[in-house]
Amino acid sequence: QVQLVESGGGLVQPGGSLRLSCAASLSIFSMYAMAWYRQGPGKQRELVAVITSGGSTNYLDSVKGRFTISRDNAKNTVYLQMNSLKPEDTAVYYCNAHYASIYYWGQGTQVTVSS
Repeated sequence: QVQLVESGGGLVQPGGSLRLSCAASLSIFSMYAMAWYRQGPGKQRELVAVITSGGSTNYLDSVKGRFTISRDNAKNTVYLQMNSLKPEDTAVYYCNAHYASIYYWGQGTQVTVSS
């Protein structure tokens, strides 16, 4: 059974940093595109960042320059480094794995940015 397990969420003050991790039990992790989505209170889920199997990245405009997605194929893990956090970054962050028509989701981790 495939599992994506996120960790690293929590409460942080504005301007602070967090690093999210997602450990995936995928046999061919390196072939999957990995992404982070988020869903804020009363909002729709949105794509925050994606990293392809080849290492190309793309970001939501509002997080460009502040967030960095990376992957370690040897550890089957994807990361999201979040700097200069703002209150509007408050959301549940979800890890996603995508290959062809296959999608897997993690259970989510809460990130709260508040003073």
